Amino acid sequence: MGRDVTGAPPGRVGALFRWIWYGRAGGKAPWIRRVFAALLFLALPAPVFLLLLFRFVPIPFTPSMVISLVTLNGVHYSWREAGEISPYLARAVIGSEDQNFCIHNGFDWKAIDEAYRDYAVRHKALRGASTISQQTARELFLTSWRSFIRKGVEAYLTVLIEALWPKRRIMTAYLNIVDFGHGNFGAEAAAQSYFGVSAAALNPAQAARLAAILPNPQKWKAVHPGRYVRRRTGTLMTRQTQVVANALDWCLH
Repeated sequence: MGRDVTGAPPGRVGALFRWIWYGRAGGKAPWIRRVFAALLFLALPAPVFLLLLFRFVPIPFTPSMVISLVTLNGVHYSWREAGEISPYLARAVIGSEDQNFCIHNGFDWKAIDEAYRDYAVRHKALRGASTISQQTARELFLTSWRSFIRKGVEAYLTVLIEALWPKRRIMTAYLNIVDFGHGNFGAEAAAQSYFGVSAAALNPAQAARLAAILPNPQKWKAVHPGRYVRRRTGTLMTRQTQVVANALDWCLH
């Protein structure tokens, strides 16, 4: 009782399932609709499975790495655990990108509000207010293609990352997969390419230099930097000290 010959559950959910999978009575099988439904079903649990997996094992590659490889720009990438990356780099990134990293739930609403006010009220150029968690979600699953759909998917993935990963893992993943320019993905590749040292050996100035180029790593240079990057590096070296003084990196210990 309560089930029809198709085996679908009763009620509105069952009616929706029948319409998606079987179509209208007497009509042709909706194959396109079936394929879309199957892809949607796989897309929802797949990020959960991958995030649970990558909480414990290194991330092998990202979409940006694949694109860089396909476009013949090369990929330099070596995963390093948290203890193998200089703490100066995490401090520089927090000071540069996300000073509320340890206390927000993935979204810095204050920064978003300030960016909107600058754009709508002060008529300044629209600037990003993405947190490190959002950037990690973007780098891990998405591409640089911009659209409202992508922002929605990014928000969903950010919620998952914050729910399934501790902050320390989020920072470790970010420092390993972020694009430092010229095919160098992650702290180890960038440190070796630009300074000839390991990620663990980065000093405060080198860490600040890497954080300084992150907004536009293809344009700004870590080696022989221009005036802006030099000035920004000095600012971020000061902010590293402030991060420690104000315990803004407490969640990484």
